[in-house]
Amino acid sequence: MKTKLVAFLGVIVILTAVFSHCRSSAPEKTTSRKEAAPNPVRVVRVARERIAERISYTGVIEAWRQVTITPEIAGKVARIYVNEGDFVRQGQLLAELETKTLELQLKQAEAGLAVARANWEDAQRNLERMERLMAEKAVSKQQYEKIKLAYEAAEAQLHQAQAALNLVRHNLDVSRMRAPFSGVVASRNAEVGDVINPMMGGFAPNAGVLTLVDYSKVKVKIDVSQEDIIRLKKKQRAFLRVDAYPDRFFEGEVAVVNQTADPLSKKFRVEVWVPNPKFLLKPNTFGQVIIEVNPHPEAVVVPQSAIIEDKYVFVVENGVAHKREVKLGLQNSTKVEILSGLQPGELVVVAGNFGLTDGAKVRIEGD
Repeated sequence: MKTKLVAFLGVIVILTAVFSHCRSSAPEKTTSRKEAAPNPVRVVRVARERIAERISYTGVIEAWRQVTITPEIAGKVARIYVNEGDFVRQGQLLAELETKTLELQLKQAEAGLAVARANWEDAQRNLERMERLMAEKAVSKQQYEKIKLAYEAAEAQLHQAQAALNLVRHNLDVSRMRAPFSGVVASRNAEVGDVINPMMGGFAPNAGVLTLVDYSKVKVKIDVSQEDIIRLKKKQRAFLRVDAYPDRFFEGEVAVVNQTADPLSKKFRVEVWVPNPKFLLKPNTFGQVIIEVNPHPEAVVVPQSAIIEDKYVFVVENGVAHKREVKLGLQNSTKVEILSGLQPGELVVVAGNFGLTDGAKVRIEGD
């Protein structure tokens, strides 16, 4: 019995030694969790730039100038040299009326002038001779006055004949219709053979021969509320946005601010002028007008995406994100002014900031 007990204790000792050896040779479990990977973020550098409040209205784009090409005289259209959509230069010949009748009138007026000039020259010689005789007292005063009246009548007839000739020449000139300014032919309202009479509806829509528009600059008329009209004035910066170019803003300025409201709508008419040198903006289409008010030209500005909970940003320093409270100022759709809490040159997180914690390590990605 004693021998069995000794053997059992020996086995216990051996097992204990083996177990201790196994524990000492096994790898130690990690007592601390593996360090988390840095959070990927995108950042921008805080800068000073212009920011302003913006008010927005929709209006119809109008051409800068529009004119109906109509001859000053009635006549039949002989030739039209342009078509709709053609670009024309100032002074370019656009159309002509038939001039056969005018050419006959020109010859008649030239002949009439020649006769009148001959009569005037004859009357002038008679008057000069009568003046010499009058000085010699060889004729009576009544005879002198009669010759003088004849001279004055001949002179008046000469002026009348010259005026008649000038009128025919003018009519010939205006029978050729030229572009009063550079622009685009918006519509062709007549055809060869049509009779045009400017005295019969010449100012009605689509009257005349052609419609010419100049939209190298455009104007947009908008109706503004009473709340906004007090914030608008001439020369304010404005932008025009159209559906054809959704990512582009065409810069212009406020040109007309009407201070009298429309009696029906109670709105105030405002006009914005926008340069259009490449003719990208088309007349009679809708556009969104955005007007800057209360501009701050040297504001500390960050993107809207940098703002968390309307009062925080994350600033990156040495690979660590620090949560910082800021005071906001003016805002628009993409930028926000920082009144306090940031300095120009600091790096703020604009992507990857949601869920980020103060003191977290970050890895800057992108440019």
